Amino acid sequence: MQTSNPAKNSGGFDAQNPPDPKLIDSCVHCGFCLSTCPSYRVIGKEMDSPRGRIYLMDGINEGEIPLNPATIQHFDSCLGCLACVTTCPSGVQYDQLIAATRPQVERQDARSLPQKLLRQFIFSVFPYPNRMRALLRPLGIYQKSGLQKIVRSMGFLSAIAPQLSAMEAILPDIPAKAFTDTIPALIPAQGEKRYRVGMLLGCVQRLFNPEVNDATVRVLTANGCEVLVPQTQGCCGALSHHQGQEEQAKHFARQMIDTFANTEVDAVLVNASGCGHTLKEYGHILQDDPNYAEPAKAFVKKVKDVQEFLAEVGLTAKLSPLQAQPLTLVYQDACHMLHGQKISVQPRQLLRKIPGVQLREPIDAALCCGSAGIYNILQPEVANELGQQKVENLTNTGASVIASANIGCYVQISRHLKLQGKAVPVLHPMQLLDYSIRGIQL
Repeated sequence: MQTSNPAKNSGGFDAQNPPDPKLIDSCVHCGFCLSTCPSYRVIGKEMDSPRGRIYLMDGINEGEIPLNPATIQHFDSCLGCLACVTTCPSGVQYDQLIAATRPQVERQDARSLPQKLLRQFIFSVFPYPNRMRALLRPLGIYQKSGLQKIVRSMGFLSAIAPQLSAMEAILPDIPAKAFTDTIPALIPAQGEKRYRVGMLLGCVQRLFNPEVNDATVRVLTANGCEVLVPQTQGCCGALSHHQGQEEQAKHFARQMIDTFANTEVDAVLVNASGCGHTLKEYGHILQDDPNYAEPAKAFVKKVKDVQEFLAEVGLTAKLSPLQAQPLTLVYQDACHMLHGQKISVQPRQLLRKIPGVQLREPIDAALCCGSAGIYNILQPEVANELGQQKVENLTNTGASVIASANIGCYVQISRHLKLQGKAVPVLHPMQLLDYSIRGIQL
């Protein structure tokens, strides 16, 4: 949780890294960002667009606009999807501006008590897998006892506690493997060893979709990689970083760097786009840390998304068709993969290597699904609208399988598929490659 409390500028930004006026001034207010901003498309208000938020940042910097609950709500409505960064013809670094603003908002301490308690709960539990596991045990009973169906059918939860209801609504079925980490510390390469790589397990993914990590290990080892999985690894800090929990994000970043120090790996691989984007931001997150600024830069050079890595080094394992007939796939671009890491071609290249795969492209492919870390908990109405749109766009392609490389997107899309009564499986590209390598038919 946020611990520092710099002197405040009378209702404005404090002196600790406020949004850079030079970056603010680079915005020429052309409006190109409006059509690609998911919050603006749903809410329709100028202040809920990147251009509007930059206007607010400038006014707060100049002391003309207060940083108060009225302005904070417009910063909170931002999903942090970074689509505006991709779109902007002037190269405005909105990602750096919103990253500087969120810690300011957290230090302002202007939210209601229920909001504070909810956020405190999230940041005290979600980044800690063992704490999450303790919570999952009663939730598993809640699901299997039939109580969940009763609560959902009555509908009272959404009326009295919308955000708690949103949290309950996105809860997927809890797999049995959620309660233990089964991947060993070192997995040898199959055949000749080409690379030695480290792998991140993630916090939420290892609990709610552990099959992805298992599949990733099998794909890597089948392609000549020795895989190191440090057993002491914790959270990467993505959730904290994206929500302005600055000190917690720095703490997790330092821990992660220490975890992979002296492991002599060729690359540190990650299979969830939100985590990958944050790992690549460690140089910025720790830039003012005298002990970790340089180690952070060195660490970032080794970080790669697993699809980025495999597309670069090439596949050596033989791939088999996933079914007798051609398989139509649609790949869903996660925001922090597409806009944050600029990775789009590589996942498609890998999927096309599977014999018989036919890739289809959805309309509005770059529009956020509404997950955005914990956005679908904190801003459920906007998130639901975006989730509905995303599922419609994906399923309108006629594809029989959706490929998605981010755990948040997986949870959000799976939920809205169920709400729309559509039985389309959502699989990580590593799962599809794993099935192809092992000759498993869908």
